[in-house]
Amino acid sequence: MDNAVHSQARTVLITGATGAIGSALAMAYAQPGARLILHGRRHGVLANLAERCRDKGAHVETSGVDLTDDMALAEWLAQVSTASLPDIAIFNAGQNAHPISTGYLEAQESAQALIDINLSVPMAMAQHLVPAMRTRGSGQLAFISSLAGWHGLPSTPTYSATKAGIKAYGEALRGLLAPVGIGVSVVMPGYVTSPMCDAMPGPKPFEMPAHKAAILIQRGIAANKARISFPFPLNFGTWWLAVLPAAISQRIIRLLGFGRIKREAK
Repeated sequence: MDNAVHSQARTVLITGATGAIGSALAMAYAQPGARLILHGRRHGVLANLAERCRDKGAHVETSGVDLTDDMALAEWLAQVSTASLPDIAIFNAGQNAHPISTGYLEAQESAQALIDINLSVPMAMAQHLVPAMRTRGSGQLAFISSLAGWHGLPSTPTYSATKAGIKAYGEALRGLLAPVGIGVSVVMPGYVTSPMCDAMPGPKPFEMPAHKAAILIQRGIAANKARISFPFPLNFGTWWLAVLPAAISQRIIRLLGFGRIKREAK
């Protein structure tokens, strides 16, 4: 695919724009002539972000639609596709949850919510956007996975599962859609400073600020990279967890402090 198409993209859709990475991406893409379609759950934060992007010269539309409402999502994306089909769609909305203690599973309600927003929603959004992109003959999808997608962490089992799932889905779509002019990138960040990161149990090696993560993601999307994974030391280490025999990987995880979870006070 011609990378120039992506570097000159004028319309960018970002879900989860009120989160740390999402807002940093919005600011990175905001420039004169750019058209941003920003989605977020926190209306006040979203409105403030939109104004900051407009101050940089971008045209901004916002939405707080419930992404897990199939009908509402379909109506919103139909309007988006008709009014201004995105050149780039970044499926960044996501959540995390973790067990209260070693030996306790996550609450089923929390686990299902993660599956819905982290996995089902980006898959559904691709279903709605790809037909119009295929007709146009261009477009770029970016699925936000995680380095936890390489090997599941005991501290975040359902999160790890959803991120492994969206990684596999994005990789499969890349081969499927390349012949019709649609690029697909899978983004696998490590620990990025944010409230969600702060809430995660266990150590957080090589944690980086959101604006640096956004730069790496933006560059990777512009180059139509298949996988945008960072930071290097952590990516290299977690990649080995997927390559080594599972027993060895799980022992390493325990030694690094991810195997035990302190029970939260009630």
